[in-house]
Amino acid sequence: MPTADIAVPNRQRRGRRRLRTRIILSFALFGFALSTLIAATTVYMRNRVESNVLGAALEKNNNMFAEGFYRNPNAVGIPFEKIQGLQVSTRKRDKVRAEWRDLPNGVHDSVVRDPVTGEQRTYKVAVRKDPDYWFFLAYDIAEERESQQKLNSALVISVGVFTLFSLVIGWWSAARVMSPVTDLAQRLRRSGTSSDPEALAPHFPEDEVGELAKALDDYAARLTEVVQRDREFNADVSHELRTPLAVIRGAVELLLARPELDERTRTRLLRIQRAELQCTDLISALLLLSRNERAVGQCDAARVAQQLLESHRAQLAGKPVQLRLEGASSLPLDVPESVLSVALGNLIGNAVKYTPSGEVVVRVLAHAVEVSDSGPGLSAEDAAKLFTRGYRGTHAGHSQGGGIGLSIVRRLCALYGWDVRVRPGEEKGVVATLAFG
Repeated sequence: MPTADIAVPNRQRRGRRRLRTRIILSFALFGFALSTLIAATTVYMRNRVESNVLGAALEKNNNMFAEGFYRNPNAVGIPFEKIQGLQVSTRKRDKVRAEWRDLPNGVHDSVVRDPVTGEQRTYKVAVRKDPDYWFFLAYDIAEERESQQKLNSALVISVGVFTLFSLVIGWWSAARVMSPVTDLAQRLRRSGTSSDPEALAPHFPEDEVGELAKALDDYAARLTEVVQRDREFNADVSHELRTPLAVIRGAVELLLARPELDERTRTRLLRIQRAELQCTDLISALLLLSRNERAVGQCDAARVAQQLLESHRAQLAGKPVQLRLEGASSLPLDVPESVLSVALGNLIGNAVKYTPSGEVVVRVLAHAVEVSDSGPGLSAEDAAKLFTRGYRGTHAGHSQGGGIGLSIVRRLCALYGWDVRVRPGEEKGVVATLAFG
């Protein structure tokens, strides 16, 4: 029995962010990034221009201060407000503020602490050091720094305002853009409840959404046609196959009623009867799968398992395999007997087919039926492709079969909410478990 420890998995839905949310976030991020870039550029350009202009003015006025001193040492004045001018001889350099004493020629930012009040003031200082005299021109930039802080605060507020504005625009745009898409999805969802879907294209303008609606209408029409053909085919096949099977069943029952039948003929007729019953059950199960609907009925899993073992025991033809039934004597289920016969019959049939000698044991548990065998076990290739339609295991050899039995079992389990698992046996062979939800 080339099978593996595989369960029919339940599909897990992955959380997806809605398209509307992505549009809104895109607008908000774009607004935030653009306003932040503009604010940063504004601050940088303001500081750059202010520093260059003020530095050039201070350096120019400091040179004028020095040249005026050399022309007339007794008539030097500072023509600007908030500017302090200092001229000292190199012999009296100790009179210069400690913060300025080691500054080289040029323009510098300097923080000076008032020795009396302890208040810190920020200056932009132009320095000119000649061999005999040093000249300092200091501009108090405290007000400029305060205005810069106000500007930064205003820019931060403007970034928040523009981001919020972008968020509102994004929300409005997303609502306008997604409204027809949402309408299309709702109409498509409502049309799925009817066998004759409603046309979608007439409800939308000639734009991208309208083209999508036309494509969906075309797809729905083709899909409806395919489904209709499939239903008609299933109904026709079911009817056409049930008729000759009913004839076979009636003929076999009449022949079995004859008392003069020899044992060999009776055995063959019983085999034909079992084959007819298997075909009828398989047709019923396939018809349910094609319609994707659950049939109503009741059965006893222990009794079905016993019947299946008897059927396979009659087909062993001298094969050294022992078939045993263990466990509970009854397991009632709310499913048709034909469905359980197909699902459990495939598992038992695989166990018998791929066990050359030994035993096949069917155990009826509280909520499941377990089929174990003493066959060759399981290969890695079989484990990966166990329930694939059309796959035949590595131990199949020249045996008959199309490799669809376990695929049918998997589909029946999905339809009825069952679970099929197959694992390696403790010593040899494999163990298949059909658990009922």
